[in-house]
Amino acid sequence: MKKWLTAQPAQPATLPELQQLIDAFLHTYNQHRPHRSLPHQATPAAAYRARPKATPNRDRSADTHDRIRRDRIDDSGVVTLRHNGNLHHIGIGRTHARTHVILLTQDLEIRVVNAATGELLRELTLDPNRDYQPTGKPKGPARPATAK
Repeated sequence: MKKWLTAQPAQPATLPELQQLIDAFLHTYNQHRPHRSLPHQATPAAAYRARPKATPNRDRSADTHDRIRRDRIDDSGVVTLRHNGNLHHIGIGRTHARTHVILLTQDLEIRVVNAATGELLRELTLDPNRDYQPTGKPKGPARPATAK
């Protein structure tokens, strides 16, 4: 912009004249000048107009919330996930402690995948009313079945 302004034959003497020159530069820069980093050397204005815009009246009730997140299972066998501003602890199991995982989230459906092997470690539906999502396995050692 500085180079363009100094190259103009009529240099501004007042602030309103300088503003007119800056406005002319901005119009040329955004509306007419092709940009080599844009597809087909489009102008910045053409690239902006081609992108979809968010509108406030759009019905978003059918939209899903999809996320992919990389994390590591902590020493107690738990990984955390934030949902609707609340932190939830998802029990995976101590056998997977310090394992790097990928969390695939679609709304309340969650899959925890081992990042190195691709093994599915846990699949669950998040209960938003609980901070801790238990593994579902019984606590303690397995009890032998008793004969009657």
